[in-house]
Amino acid sequence: MPLTIKTAEDKLNVWPSIADFVIPIGATINMNGTALYQGVATIFLAQIYGIELSTNTLMLLVVVAVGASIGSQVTPEVGIVIHAMVLGTVGIPASGIALLLGVDRILDMCRTAVIVAGDLVACLVMDK
Repeated sequence: MPLTIKTAEDKLNVWPSIADFVIPIGATINMNGTALYQGVATIFLAQIYGIELSTNTLMLLVVVAVGASIGSQVTPEVGIVIHAMVLGTVGIPASGIALLLGVDRILDMCRTAVIVAGDLVACLVMDK
């Protein structure tokens, strides 16, 4: 978080008071990378298992993924734990997580990049 605040202030010329306010809130609430991961990984596993997801199930997936990601902690590999809950909600076996474990560290770094980029964009929007 300190590096993100420094980047917002020094490289994006955001007022320090705005960066000091928006970045901590974004680090707590803005988990868009995690929500995207949950949705895409769930659809991937549904295709692997041959499970057809209806429109209502996809809408439920969006609501559950966003809700679960907002409440998630900012620690590595927490997405796997949340993903087990999301999979159970839409009726996909949680054992499918084993297929994702080999690449989850790489995906976790991508999720973090999306989250930090979202926080910086929020700073720029609030600054304007």
